[in-house]
Amino acid sequence: MPKVVISEFMDEAAIAADLRGFDTVYDPALADRPEALLLAVADADALIVRNRTQVRVDLLAAAPGLKVIGRLGVGLDNIDVAACTARGIAVYPATGANDDAVAEYVVAAALVLLRGAYGATARVAAGTWPRNALMGREIGGKRLGLVGFGAIARQTARRAAAFGMAISAHDPFLAADDPAWNPPHGPVRNLALDALIARSDVLSLHVPLTAETRRLIDADALTRMPRGAILINAARGEVVDGAAVVAALRSGHLGGAALDVFDREPLDAQAGAVFADVPNLILTPHIAGVTQESNVRVSVATARAVRRHLLER
Repeated sequence: MPKVVISEFMDEAAIAADLRGFDTVYDPALADRPEALLLAVADADALIVRNRTQVRVDLLAAAPGLKVIGRLGVGLDNIDVAACTARGIAVYPATGANDDAVAEYVVAAALVLLRGAYGATARVAAGTWPRNALMGREIGGKRLGLVGFGAIARQTARRAAAFGMAISAHDPFLAADDPAWNPPHGPVRNLALDALIARSDVLSLHVPLTAETRRLIDADALTRMPRGAILINAARGEVVDGAAVVAALRSGHLGGAALDVFDREPLDAQAGAVFADVPNLILTPHIAGVTQESNVRVSVATARAVRRHLLER
């Protein structure tokens, strides 16, 4: 009976339905207990992870019988894909299963940061009535800039266009004549990265972490954004210089930011101290792609991919 180790949370109904008949070890705390994880995978045929489990050489060496890895999400920077390929280990990301969740997060963050009124509960309840101080901005007519124009960015564009935003994007891997630039909701303007940064009222990041994208949005890039612009990062923490974002928010040049991802995750109190009392900043715990609905979709897609691979071999 093949053994499947699951080191992070997933929908338990998907485990029961789609991994039935396997010897399944489900322990969402294994990601935080590396020694226990190494023991658990010693005789495993499959491993299912999210983004926190680091699938590196030491883990792969501890799992000589590993045949397949299921990724509950799309980013693969926590998995040594080259080492897996060399070993003949298949890697299955849950492509497309959380696109809608991330797209909704981005547009909702833009709405909240532009309007600026939704954090007023305590002041209103206290009787201060801060109406004049909360005259925010509308999203209609603003330009959304998407760094990367893959599936998630396209879903984000579709939703943003419904609010009357103009849409631009930069993606060097997408041909200029690709139909994606002319979707039903209206054309998406294809811009060079510098132009996109300089012209976007809301800049949202949709790129994987690579040598080229690490610190892509640094202090210099932030100074080239329009004054009052909004930055949203639900991609990877290392794509953005967090300290530079804090400085840009404190200076007033950046109008707001939503950060869902960080250099170190989970973010501890020491690393998080830099973000304390920063104006118009939303911090969330790598949750943009995780909703009740997307968790089911991601879990089902991953469990079925792992099951199919094990049964076919």
